[in-house]
Amino acid sequence: MIDLYYWTTPNGHKITIFLEEANIPYTIHPINIGKGEQFQPEFLKIAPNNRIPAIVDQAPTDGGEPISLFESGAILQYLSEKTGQFLPADLRARTEVLQWLYWQMGGLGPMLGQNHHFSGYAPEKIPYAINRYVKETARLYGVLNQRLAEREYVAGAYSIADMAIYPWIVPYAKQGQDLHDFPHLKRWFNAIAARPAVQRAYGRAKIVNPAPKPFTDDEKKLLFNLEK
Repeated sequence: MIDLYYWTTPNGHKITIFLEEANIPYTIHPINIGKGEQFQPEFLKIAPNNRIPAIVDQAPTDGGEPISLFESGAILQYLSEKTGQFLPADLRARTEVLQWLYWQMGGLGPMLGQNHHFSGYAPEKIPYAINRYVKETARLYGVLNQRLAEREYVAGAYSIADMAIYPWIVPYAKQGQDLHDFPHLKRWFNAIAARPAVQRAYGRAKIVNPAPKPFTDDEKKLLFNLEK
């Protein structure tokens, strides 16, 4: 039913987690971003921003032609609305989920992405940039920790907000963070890591990319639009 264009990144994991949780049949089409496959014309027809993930729904609910989507947050919301799962219909509960989904999309993901870049990928180690984004990561972890102090999941019940946030917390050590500093976040993190669907999703990642290696200099130039 769902064709998933995917690579083994936090944004890619969001979608495999949802599909496994919702038990939706899907086919993975690997897009190896280190090799530049995200720039292939066929993929750009689906994802004009040349970023994974993207999907094609071969059986949309209106019975019409297949629907393609890019942007992980839009995909999660679409799939939730299609299946009626992990996004409440109730106005107030739905609003809680969506605001935390967009918090991840607009804040957590971009800031942690910059953390990864300047701490691990940038050709020049810039102390100001590293310090800036490690500290902002800690601030965002603190926001999440406080949110989870009085609720099991980010928006109360397990939802697409949790699925969007969790993969970005997985590489916490590379982000210069210690989960012991965030006890409520750590409890939430361990609970999600133990979910069978989440384990299956990460198992799919190991099949697609069984031996991840650091990006080469040429791959970094391709990924980060660096001058050659």
